[in-house]
Amino acid sequence: MSSYIKFDKALMTNLQESIRKEILRTSRSGAYASSTVVDCNTRKYHGLLVVPIPSIDDENHVLLSSLDASVVQHGAEFNLGLHFYQGGVMSPNGHKYIRGFNCDVIPTTTYRVGGVLLRKEVIFQTYTDRVMLRYTIDEAHSPVTLRLRPYLAFRRADELTHENYQAMRDYREVSGGISTTMYKEYPELYMQLSKKNTFVYQPNWYKGLEYYKEAERGYECVEDLYVPGYFEIECKKGDEIIFTASLSECKPATLKKTFNEAVAARLPRDNFYHTLITAAHQFHNNSGKERYLLAGYPWFKVRARDTFISLPGLTLSIDELDYFHSVMNTAVKGLKEFMTGKPLTVKIYEIEQPDVILWAVWTIQQYAKKVGIEEAAKEYGKLVFDIIDYIVNGRHINLQLKENGLLYTDGREKPMTWMNSVANGRPVVPRTGFVVEINSLWYNTLMFAAEISQALKKKKDQENYLNIGKKIKEAFCQIFITPAGYLLDYVEEGITDLNVRPNMIFAVSFDYSPLDKSQQKSVIDFCTRELLTPKGLRTLSPKSGGYNPMYVGPQVQRDYAYHSGTAWPWLGGFYMEACLKVYGKSRISFVQRQMIGFEDEMMYHATGTISELFDGNPPFHGRGAMAFAMNVAEILRTMKLIDQYNQQ
Repeated sequence: MSSYIKFDKALMTNLQESIRKEILRTSRSGAYASSTVVDCNTRKYHGLLVVPIPSIDDENHVLLSSLDASVVQHGAEFNLGLHFYQGGVMSPNGHKYIRGFNCDVIPTTTYRVGGVLLRKEVIFQTYTDRVMLRYTIDEAHSPVTLRLRPYLAFRRADELTHENYQAMRDYREVSGGISTTMYKEYPELYMQLSKKNTFVYQPNWYKGLEYYKEAERGYECVEDLYVPGYFEIECKKGDEIIFTASLSECKPATLKKTFNEAVAARLPRDNFYHTLITAAHQFHNNSGKERYLLAGYPWFKVRARDTFISLPGLTLSIDELDYFHSVMNTAVKGLKEFMTGKPLTVKIYEIEQPDVILWAVWTIQQYAKKVGIEEAAKEYGKLVFDIIDYIVNGRHINLQLKENGLLYTDGREKPMTWMNSVANGRPVVPRTGFVVEINSLWYNTLMFAAEISQALKKKKDQENYLNIGKKIKEAFCQIFITPAGYLLDYVEEGITDLNVRPNMIFAVSFDYSPLDKSQQKSVIDFCTRELLTPKGLRTLSPKSGGYNPMYVGPQVQRDYAYHSGTAWPWLGGFYMEACLKVYGKSRISFVQRQMIGFEDEMMYHATGTISELFDGNPPFHGRGAMAFAMNVAEILRTMKLIDQYNQQ
């Protein structure tokens, strides 16, 4: 089988290319291991063991930043590590020994040092916050000594650390290694090996490590890391040495079996689809009995809007109904607590945002397509009706039902939609009044409620929802449609924003559209001409004022660009759905060509997943978070749609 994600020596030793390719491995707790393919950390969020520490706060913490491996032969030491230091210094340049990298199942790097061929594999356990690295001596003409040098941070993932006198240097010996902690509030870190080793205590601070990704983002980017010493292992050809780092002690004799079982449970990344499924699983998040979807890595938490938009693509599209139900049970619990004014017992953020409850209905609608309207109505029909009643009776603090049937939201002082960037305390895009996707969702919700009512044989309710929908449809077309043929993004009395934005695509892509066919085609045409890129839809047309397509520079500069020209793949998913819905099978080849732009991303940025957003202009660089749930979800959902249209 040929490798799907594979980089040869020429690329790996070309740091201009390889240093920008990241890897990410996660556990169900939200812990992860991440670096670049050459094992040089370029973000403060990078680390081999980055874990939540609930006893401290609600954030992830970098404990083990990196692990430098050295091969010692004939008295000479060859360090395979690589770090950036202040002043543009790279040391110890271990990338020059790399002969290849592949990610068929788990990240695997091969090094050649003289007569020694060393293979390194990395895996992060799914249900335990434990990273394991297996070093295999594939070739060696004489005995080899392997040295492993851990770099410790013990800090929040969004902060940096520096040499200090509070850091403790104590350690204690445990089976196969040591345990240590740098500060009293932190738990012990266990570092153990499967093979007999010697720990050489040689405490030292390595100063001035620089993370260029943070420099690009306008943040502090230099820190010091503590190295307590190194592990030394005598090896020969054929030896396997497994190193593990975790918050719990293990039995070294079990490491080989544990490692092999973990590898066997992984889905091979042998094509685009399988790679996306693996990416989808990385967003699974467990907390006690509750099941969630993380919005992204490395800094996002569980957000309500992201959960509902992502859930169909990350579960239903890949036939994982069990996890759909698990996440929905948690999310519905949160929705009911929110709508009844009770304190939230679930860890879902931003559930009060005005479009969230409407996206929940859209999620149920996708479930109905999977299992049938009767089953969906039986399971979630009451929730849909409760959501509508909640809105109609004016109980949502951020939604007002106006006489024309449309929903009004106030977003002048605080962002109320997914376009939520803020600069100088104010929304960059002050979407307020009648917002196009909120009212597209509202119309779709009422029409779907009528469909549920019909399934439940509630004819009176069905007629009521249809009548309200008719009123909304008329008002929607009157307010949002421009003479040019596109839809206004938001409308408030006294404010007319004529900018062309992508949110109008939802009025076409949803199952129930307030637009007629010609109006739908006009919206698609505008999106195609002014917003479409190989990486999704732009957030603003280049023809509109304030177009800013490059998400680079200091925080404020990026805040202004965030929704002012950057491209988002998840929007592209809804665009492609709209194309298939309006034009049918004649657009399949076009949609398939669009998917090529996303498959290219499997080899760039965070390998095997999709970045948060992309520059709106060529060459469309990936930016922001290295993995974003809504993007992966919508690409998977689009692939499912293509299959469905091909079968018609």
